Amino acid sequence: MKTIKKPIKSEIKIKKSQFICRLYPAKTQSDSKEIINKISNKYSDATHNCTAYIVDDGEGFDDDGEPSGTAGKPMLNALRKNDLHNIVAIVTRYFGGIKLGAGGLVRAYNKSVLEAISESEIIEIEHYDIYQIIFNYNDLKQIEQELRKYQIHIIAKSFEDKVSYDIISKESENIKKIKEKLKLISEINFKCKKALEKI
Repeated sequence: MKTIKKPIKSEIKIKKSQFICRLYPAKTQSDSKEIINKISNKYSDATHNCTAYIVDDGEGFDDDGEPSGTAGKPMLNALRKNDLHNIVAIVTRYFGGIKLGAGGLVRAYNKSVLEAISESEIIEIEHYDIYQIIFNYNDLKQIEQELRKYQIHIIAKSFEDKVSYDIISKESENIKKIKEKLKLISEINFKCKKALEKI
């Protein structure tokens, strides 16, 4: 599964109309709507703020006043064509005085998103099981040696009364091995499942 690493903005002009496309990483419909509302409010002076998103819990689009099917759907199709997920696209249009017609609008909104995608840093993401390992400070060195040995990645660290690491592995078998190896000096529990950059 592919997504963009960070937000990006690109701009094109077609027959005096300005099309500004912003792409944002997003995981849920709630995330997407929050981003859309923020941008739509910020650029409320625009003629249209059209949107499309594909996230873990669904997809959607909005023509925001453009003729039905001429903006949001072509934007969504551009995301699908590039096999992108966990992404929201917003195209802000400032009308330049020359009407583009239905076909012209479809091409303009599609092109605007494709242009932004071409300038984006695309990354592969996968769903990983995240485990939490909890241990005493004096076991730190041994724990880190074993994690390296079994090619287990640490994605978060916390140092309080005890040390706590969030860990993932490409091979679920390695988690079983490390659990067995370190069961006397640590506690390893499943925490959650998350979409993360491919390791």
